[in-house]
Amino acid sequence: MAFRACLVLIVVLSAGLSAHAGDPDITSDFITPPGVIPDGNFFTFTGFRDAINGGPKDVPFKVTKASQVEFPALAGQSVSLAVLQYEPSHTGINPPHIHPRSAELLLVIQGVVFVGLVDSTNKLYTQTLYAGDAFIFPKGLVHFQVNGDSKYPAVAVSAFGSASPGTISFPKNIFGSGIYNWVLAQSFKTDVDTINKLVSANS
Repeated sequence: MAFRACLVLIVVLSAGLSAHAGDPDITSDFITPPGVIPDGNFFTFTGFRDAINGGPKDVPFKVTKASQVEFPALAGQSVSLAVLQYEPSHTGINPPHIHPRSAELLLVIQGVVFVGLVDSTNKLYTQTLYAGDAFIFPKGLVHFQVNGDSKYPAVAVSAFGSASPGTISFPKNIFGSGIYNWVLAQSFKTDVDTINKLVSANS
């Protein structure tokens, strides 16, 4: 457990090094919501306690975030974290997506995670990561992660250089957005029936 705590601390410190990257500077030590008198609890997030111990329950993939929304003390601090849990086999997948306001530094703390990213020239970079390995996804580039083990779950921690990095997940954002099916059919060079199936699966 101490090993995991140490690795998480490394991720936090790494993200802090790029604190200027995603959010504007603030002119106070920290920001508190109206009516909040800060104490130690204000600066504490406990939502990861269950997430760092094993795979997700009842879902193939689960992300637990500590962004500005879930952890208001992060406002103006240019840092956030997420714990990613993948069930065994290739159904444990974080589908292709981007983070428009931050790079992502991913650290595997349990299991095996296969990752990939696509750069602006459409070149794919892939890697198989094991516990203790880290991988950087540059800001705004398409990337994905998949459990690389058919028997065991995987867990990873992601650090971001923004309190609100944002996520645009391409299956949901494209096929669940309401874009006309005929537009999608022509864009993907397929038929409307195929698009209808994709829309149904992502609505």
